[in-house]
Amino acid sequence: MSQTPTPSGGSFLIDNPQQTFTPEDFTPEHLAIARATDEFWKHEAAPNIEAIQHQDFDVLLRVLRKSAELGLVATLVPEKFGGMEMDLASAMIVTEGVARDASYAVCHGGQAGIGALPVLLFGTEQQKQKYLPRLASAEMVAAYCLTEAQAGSDALAARTTAVLSADQTHYLLNGQKVWITNGGIADLYTVFAQVPAEDPSQRPQFTAFLVERIWPGVSSGAEEKKMGLKGSSTTSVYFDNVKVPAENVLGEVGRGHLPAFNILNIGRLKLAAFAQGECKEVLAHSIRYARERRAFGKSISEFGLIQHKLAEMTIRMFVNESMVYRVTGLIQDRLSDFTWDLPDAGQVFMKAVQEFAMECSLVKVFGSEVLGYVTDEAVQIHGGYGYHQDYAVERAYRDARIYRIFEGTNEINRLVATSMLLKPAKETRRSRFADVIEQADTVPTTDLLSNAKKVALLLLRVAGAKLGGKLEDHQEIAAAFTDILIQIFAMESATLRAAKAKREQMWIITGVFTDDALGAIETRARMVLAACCEDEVELKRHLDAVHRLVDRPVLDTIALRRQIAERVLEAGRYMV
Repeated sequence: MSQTPTPSGGSFLIDNPQQTFTPEDFTPEHLAIARATDEFWKHEAAPNIEAIQHQDFDVLLRVLRKSAELGLVATLVPEKFGGMEMDLASAMIVTEGVARDASYAVCHGGQAGIGALPVLLFGTEQQKQKYLPRLASAEMVAAYCLTEAQAGSDALAARTTAVLSADQTHYLLNGQKVWITNGGIADLYTVFAQVPAEDPSQRPQFTAFLVERIWPGVSSGAEEKKMGLKGSSTTSVYFDNVKVPAENVLGEVGRGHLPAFNILNIGRLKLAAFAQGECKEVLAHSIRYARERRAFGKSISEFGLIQHKLAEMTIRMFVNESMVYRVTGLIQDRLSDFTWDLPDAGQVFMKAVQEFAMECSLVKVFGSEVLGYVTDEAVQIHGGYGYHQDYAVERAYRDARIYRIFEGTNEINRLVATSMLLKPAKETRRSRFADVIEQADTVPTTDLLSNAKKVALLLLRVAGAKLGGKLEDHQEIAAAFTDILIQIFAMESATLRAAKAKREQMWIITGVFTDDALGAIETRARMVLAACCEDEVELKRHLDAVHRLVDRPVLDTIALRRQIAERVLEAGRYMV
């Protein structure tokens, strides 16, 4: 497999990248923003979490506006609009740092991410001047109105309509949006609606609009009674003959899919960073409890099964962190000469994110499922106390469940990822993928990662021959293949980081993860091959090839996990 100096979306599967961006690469500016976020959390957010949990929205907004004073809701926004004009890594650092309570995190994320980014990336200069400074200061709170009762994952099926007036000065907006984060406290909504085509035989034009709460006909419903995120505002939002000025179209009429889906891409990456921040908090609670709780005459932190849980939590968090910042670095590399002064700055930024949309989906799935695992094991470590509302892990467990639904369900992301890999935008890349798939061999090497990629390429060849170009139409197969992609990207991200940092602990973590990942890859590969091979001889030949490719040295993973656990128990927190 060749090396490539300029990685592109999905190219990790056919190349052997040598570089990655990691937390060890943070600059003094990055470390300063991390410290500022930490100080904000300790002195402003943490003392108010109980009030926020009881939906004291005055307190929530006061904390949000304090973070805005520090620049934490506008890290990406240009200075001329009141922002800090920092890089994507800075935004990820803040995202992770405010995630210690999910209710506050989703409010903050709704403001800094899906709230401000549509205006920043797709707004006209007039729209930016009007709204961005007020969003950067949190004078205006933002919300993103995409989901409808009958249009969740299938966002383009929205029924909300926007009809252009006869004099073409405004649109008449009618419809309802559901599950809107910040819905009850927002002042500015990004609303997606269908504009009827002039020719009734043509499909309506999916379009985004900027809508202010103060306009007649805009209202929000009652706060939803949710499993988690008790302190955040989540409501339906209603639009009843709302007159939206024509100048408040966001982007172009009929091009609403661009802000809708591209904002989701960056949101998926940010969601994995949110998950990492919450995991760090939950792991710290679990370590503290394990060290203090005694049973059978000693601390339960000395028990092997407790150490296994703490180690596995750490392993998955390390891999998630490595993936998040790797993708962040890939996008930043595409923006090396970027400045918001470019006439098409929004498009340039958007295209850099869009290039790695598949990786954003992979990271979203992995990170959200890591959070689910970590919070579940945290409750188990706490035993009966983990089931009690007096303990933070109980709330974290409930809060974590939404992450697998946010920003496109994990099922949708599993289908989207495979679809994006199989339909590269550029003809040259499509041809290159086809050539590599056709020429890939199944001869094992000493490089476990290379062998794992050979498994994936074998499956693409076999599934392609069986299903033609419609792999994504067979959902179980597509999802299983995406799981293999996730494991490969995760293994490689951890390996690149460990090689770069040259830390023994990272190599230990990477080794244990790789051992499990190869086993998971074999399981999924067997599933795919069984579905795609009708001939038993052919099936056995491919199964044997996969088994040889995932074969690896036997590791004493019990001893290695104990070593990992000892490190985090000594540190009292996530530590690699």
